[in-house]
Amino acid sequence: MRHAVLAVALLLWLSPADLLAQTTKLRVAICARTISMGVGSPFAVAMKMGWFKQEGLEVEIVPLPGSTDCVKTIATKEVPIALPSVEPLAILRPQGVRAKFFYTAYQTNTYGIAVPADSPIQKHADLKGKTIGVTNMSSAGVIIARAQAAAAGLNPDTDITIVVAGEGAQPAVMLKNKQVDALSQFDTQYALTEIAGVKLRLLDTSAIARHPANGFIALDETIKAQRKDLIALGRAYAKGEVFAIANPEAAVRMVYEVFPQTKPTGKDEATAIRDDVKVLSARMEHWKLEPAGVKKWGENSEVNYRDYVAFMLKWKIIKEKVDSNDLITNELIDEMNKFDAAKVTAEAKAYKAP
Repeated sequence: MRHAVLAVALLLWLSPADLLAQTTKLRVAICARTISMGVGSPFAVAMKMGWFKQEGLEVEIVPLPGSTDCVKTIATKEVPIALPSVEPLAILRPQGVRAKFFYTAYQTNTYGIAVPADSPIQKHADLKGKTIGVTNMSSAGVIIARAQAAAAGLNPDTDITIVVAGEGAQPAVMLKNKQVDALSQFDTQYALTEIAGVKLRLLDTSAIARHPANGFIALDETIKAQRKDLIALGRAYAKGEVFAIANPEAAVRMVYEVFPQTKPTGKDEATAIRDDVKVLSARMEHWKLEPAGVKKWGENSEVNYRDYVAFMLKWKIIKEKVDSNDLITNELIDEMNKFDAAKVTAEAKAYKAP
C-alpha cells in the first residue's frame, strides 16, 4: 500500500514534460547507406505526427551498407532492430542467428528486370547475349537476374553479362548509351531512372511478385524481452505507411523536414516534390496488403515466405533449407494493429502543412 501511495505521489509531482521524457530510446538499422524517400517516409511521418512519442519511443535510425550488414549487426547485438531483406536471414539463421521477422514492411517483391519501353526484349529468354545493369554486385538484383535467366532456360554464367550500372540517373545514361540492355534493380530506382528520362517496361514478374521484401527483424530474445517496444514501433510505423498512402505529397514534405539531407538540390521545390511523389508511389505499391494476400499491417505471410525459401533454395541463393516459421513470427501483429486506420487515412487527407 505504501509503495502505491508513493507511486501516485511521484506521478503527481512529475510535470507533463517529465512524463513525456520517460521514453525508450530505440535504435533501428536501415539497410542502406543513406536515408531515402522509400525507406524514410513511414519513419518521418510517425516522427512528425508524434506517433513514436505517443508510444513512448524515441527512434534513432542507423544507416548500414546493406541487408547482410543489418542481420550481422543484429546477431552481434549492436542494434536491437533492423529492416533487411529476407535472403541474409535465410542464410544466417541455420548458422545460429536466432532472429525473426516480426513485421513485414514491404509485402511484395520490389525487384524485377526492366528494359526501355521501346526495347525489342519482350521476355526473359530474349536476354540471351544481353548486358544487365545492377546497382552493385552484392545487390539482390544479381540474384534476380541470374534466377530469371535460368528459369527462362539460359545459362546465367555464359548467356548474360551482369555489370554495375549504379544508382540515381546513372542507369538512365547507360541505357541511353547502349552500355546496358536491361536493368535488374528495384521499384524506387526505376522511378529515378524514368525521372532521368528513360521510360521503362518491366518483364514478367508473376513468378516472384508475392515474395516478401524487407521487414523488421530482432533476435528471439529481444522479441521476448522488448515486446512492448516492438509493438509500439510497429504500430507507429504502420500508421506512417497508412498516412503516406493516403497523402504522399504531405509525406514527402515531412521527409524533407525530418531528414533535410533528402531534399534534392538543383531543382525547384515543385519539381522536387513531384519527382519524389513518383518515387514514393513506386514503393507504396509494395506496402499494400491485398497483393500479398494479408489483412493486417506487418503481417508475415507464411505461404509467401515458404515460397520464397523454395525459390532461394532452387536457385542456390541459400545452400540449405530453412523452415519459413523459423524466419517469422506474427505474435505481435494483433497488438500492432490496434489503431483506427480509417481515422489515420482521414487525418492524412485533411492534413495541411503548417
